[in-house]
Amino acid sequence: MTNYPPVGNDGPGEILARLERTNELLQRMLAEVAKTPSTHAIFVDAGYVYASAGLLVAGTEDRRNFDLDAEGLIDAFIDTARTIFADSRLLRVYWYDGARRRIHTAEQQAVAELPDVKVRLGNLNANNQQKGVDSLIRSDLESLARHRAISDAALVGGDEDLVSAVEAAQGYGARVHLWGIEAAEGSSNQAEPLLWEVDSRRVFDLDFCRPYVTRKPVTLYENEGEPPPSRDEVRFVGAQIAAAWLAERGRDRLAELLPGDPYLPGTYDQDLLVEAERLLSRSLRGHAPLRRALRDGFWQHLRAQY
Repeated sequence: MTNYPPVGNDGPGEILARLERTNELLQRMLAEVAKTPSTHAIFVDAGYVYASAGLLVAGTEDRRNFDLDAEGLIDAFIDTARTIFADSRLLRVYWYDGARRRIHTAEQQAVAELPDVKVRLGNLNANNQQKGVDSLIRSDLESLARHRAISDAALVGGDEDLVSAVEAAQGYGARVHLWGIEAAEGSSNQAEPLLWEVDSRRVFDLDFCRPYVTRKPVTLYENEGEPPPSRDEVRFVGAQIAAAWLAERGRDRLAELLPGDPYLPGTYDQDLLVEAERLLSRSLRGHAPLRRALRDGFWQHLRAQY
């Protein structure tokens, strides 16, 4: 037996006993860590999904021309992650989108109410471009990875600005898996620098996306060849629709809508357009000035009632 020099008042036997207890504690800790399931989260850039899936299935990136079954698509993402990360549990799905003044649209509210889903909103500018979404993704990815809340991240997006988010998460030991939508006409809808940085890549094809995208029908009117209505006529129709809207929904809903003035949430704007076209018996899709007059009439009536 090796002769140990005395350390303080402890003899060799006591030191060995301490080492054995320390090793036992370490083994218990490692056993607990081994039993702790890994965790994954799904980060979805909704703007990318709408544009890519809409173009692939409906032939258009314009959200106004198709419906997206966000709930069904999110469930499909969750099922895919469950298959890939078989021994991992889902933390949650993060759904990043843009909205005027960060006020939820009806669609975004419906997504936010889904279980295990967190909606995070950036701004939407006058050209319907998202602002601040990439920074939200980076913040969440980095924070969750830094706190060891996730071991794997499935990122649905394609913007090169997401490279920094990937690098930040990987710096804390998380693996980042890039998911994308098949590009229409064989082009690419994900930046190459992003592809270079991620740990793996998966692309969802047309058959996967088709059940969740439905193109809206185009209404044809008999008087399409006639001169368009005047701005005053359209503004009056906007006021009519606002009066009916207020009578149906009440002043409480008006108070919720007014902070967004002069912008309308996407679903409201679409409903306003459809109803105006029905009353006028003609399409306003190619007449931007008339659509502005329609919104002006709608808002003018609502402001007068508040």
